[in-house]
Amino acid sequence: MPLAGIDLLIIAAYILFICWRGIRARTSYHTADDYFLANRSLSWPVIGLSLFATNISTSSIIGLGGSGYKTGISVFNYEWTGGIMLVFFALFIVPYYIQNRLTTMPEFLERRFDHRSRLYFSIISILINVLIDIAGALYAGSLFLRGLFPDIDLFVFVGIMAFIAGLYTVVGGLKAVVITDSVQGILLALGTGIISVTLFMKLGSWGEIQAALPENFLSLIQPMDDPLVPWPTLFVSLPILGFYFMCSNQHMVQRILGARSVEDGKKGAIFAGFLKIPILFILVLPGTMGLLLYPNLENANLIFPTMLYDLLPAGLLGIVITGFIAALMSSIDSALTASGSIATLDIYKKMTSPRSERHFILVGKAFIIIFVSIASLWAPFIEQFPTLWEYLQAVLAYLAPPVVVCFLFGLFWKRASADGAFYTLGLGSLFALLTVINNYLYPVFGTIHYLYSATLIFLFSSIVMLLVSLLSPRAQEPARENALGTIAETRQQLSHSATSLQTGYFSSKEFAFFVCMSTLVLVIIFW
Repeated sequence: MPLAGIDLLIIAAYILFICWRGIRARTSYHTADDYFLANRSLSWPVIGLSLFATNISTSSIIGLGGSGYKTGISVFNYEWTGGIMLVFFALFIVPYYIQNRLTTMPEFLERRFDHRSRLYFSIISILINVLIDIAGALYAGSLFLRGLFPDIDLFVFVGIMAFIAGLYTVVGGLKAVVITDSVQGILLALGTGIISVTLFMKLGSWGEIQAALPENFLSLIQPMDDPLVPWPTLFVSLPILGFYFMCSNQHMVQRILGARSVEDGKKGAIFAGFLKIPILFILVLPGTMGLLLYPNLENANLIFPTMLYDLLPAGLLGIVITGFIAALMSSIDSALTASGSIATLDIYKKMTSPRSERHFILVGKAFIIIFVSIASLWAPFIEQFPTLWEYLQAVLAYLAPPVVVCFLFGLFWKRASADGAFYTLGLGSLFALLTVINNYLYPVFGTIHYLYSATLIFLFSSIVMLLVSLLSPRAQEPARENALGTIAETRQQLSHSATSLQTGYFSSKEFAFFVCMSTLVLVIIFW
């Protein structure tokens, strides 16, 4: 459908503002740490909004709404469990990361274990960021905007969005990204909230909506054989995926690493956990209620764009499209900065002779340009895969568990060894590959739901870590400069650090309690 002049004006003004604000945010970067971690100067509200905008990507908007339309609100289980995982991350892991001045997540694996684990995780992280996060966001965005510009080739739209996000990411680094993300997070919540309110006004009372929807569509807890989220997966599988995405994924954790203090890092993560609660009302429920207005959509992923174009008047349509573009830009810029950080600091810097900090900043920018180009070329081919949301979650379900085991054991178990981590990553990935072959090519043991598969891979990887670490003589673990211990070994040092002092009117523990109780109430209401 054609856009009104006011809508086009709003969209154009937003794109120009974001480019200007992102470029203006650049500072005089003297080190790679300044460029990739924003001088470690980020406050907790900025961190929380940036994490929210990054988490709710275009893939999430299309995927959560589509799953809500197809199966009901059970897809929200991914979000509330992720919120609880953010609280866990804030209270137990954030102080450890910040106190040890980590720059990337692969760096943790090297300082805790050795270079083999770092290199493996670096390569996997870049592949996930480029081929899934960036390309997935570009594809979802193209699916959304086809309703507006059906005559424009997919490659053209992908190229324009990649160029805009790449521009302010390359020029401004992480500080430009989190500033633009904060604006985009607010716009995103406003835009999707408008659709939600419009739907409620159009459909009548909550009781009428409940009566009209299929049975169990408004229930979070589903049977063991549910095709999307079987209830047993709430206790192991979803926390595994949540831990990977919130606690070890570079493009999420990077915001925390740029915090100006431990308390800001903790509150930023908890704030992001709190912001997951409204997702039920602004993304999932609108998709579910959309079933009542559009019961015959052939592609469930089109429910959000369909409602947007049909329900919103001129002006408001421009605001919501702006919010959607905000999510697209946030997804791309966050994955780009993360990939650039890892490629530069975890791979290139380790393989070259000492160079100036300026050199590494330029190399990081070059990597960002390369990665956004690769993602732009790959994005159109995602069209040949099945449902976007389930595809993204299934990929993580097979790739994440061995990595999660290495992080958990490295953080909480002193005996976890370098050999244990190396063999866990290698054998765990091999077991995951065999599981994929069984599930999709040769179902010798029958097809296993990808979330149940994640639990099996996690258990297998844990056994490998335990056995290899216990069988590895401690004498084989050489003393290394700047090596890391467990959280327990670091806690005493942190307790005397000025950066851990409380700031503001409430503590991070009080904030965490409030978020957990709010989440519990929501889960009980929609049980």
